[in-house]
Amino acid sequence: MPSSSLFDLGGKVAVVTGGSRGIGRAICERMAEHGAKVVVSSRKLDACQVVVDAIKAKGGEAIAVACNIGRKPELQALVEAATATYGGIDILVCNAAINPHFGPSMGIPDDVFDKMMATNVKSNMWLSHMAIPSMEGRGGGAIVIVSSIGGYRGSVNLGAYAITKAADLQLARNLAVEWGPKNIRVNCIAPGLIRTDFARALWEDPANYRKRTRETPLKRIGEPDEIAGAAIYLCSPAGSFMTGQSIVVDGGVLAGQPAGAED
Repeated sequence: MPSSSLFDLGGKVAVVTGGSRGIGRAICERMAEHGAKVVVSSRKLDACQVVVDAIKAKGGEAIAVACNIGRKPELQALVEAATATYGGIDILVCNAAINPHFGPSMGIPDDVFDKMMATNVKSNMWLSHMAIPSMEGRGGGAIVIVSSIGGYRGSVNLGAYAITKAADLQLARNLAVEWGPKNIRVNCIAPGLIRTDFARALWEDPANYRKRTRETPLKRIGEPDEIAGAAIYLCSPAGSFMTGQSIVVDGGVLAGQPAGAED
């Protein structure tokens, strides 16, 4: 790809959490296709290695690093591995998240809610703070936090998850304001229902699938690659004047969906 391309990531180092499947895997593979050296991370090293092998088979460059994002020392080790291998970090994609509770928020145990906030929000703040010094030293960088359309509206059964995703939107805004003077951009992607293992319970349920596609202007659910495209934009020269924002990629759901409908 020519260096003049708006979407060229040549020479950039990208760290992607939750990179072994679904949206994370699509982002890893597409960033590699656009020239980035990719650090593929998730809890299972063998699953990450599968993605690395696929990237290398197409001529890309990548390494696998196992990391449980809920453990601060493992996040630090992830940053150190990326720096030791490739010399620094230019792009960080905070994609990993959990959603162990389905149902009204009144029924969620305190320890489960605390774990969701720690994993879905605090770990993103930790990892961003760990990666930013490298970005600053390299003249700038881009951070993308994968949020959700749930962060924009209430939900009967996914309320706790939605709270964490709304917090991620604010985290991106705060980091963008703090680090914009150092040419570090921070944005969110807010996907709708995407065909991933993470959301399998939603799209495999026939009644929910019919409801969601009926209420989505494009009349279908999304695919992981359609989120990867937004990530490429946000981390490439094409998105160089965008920070503190969120791109909603949901097939038009928020444009026409009544508040309170399920995610």
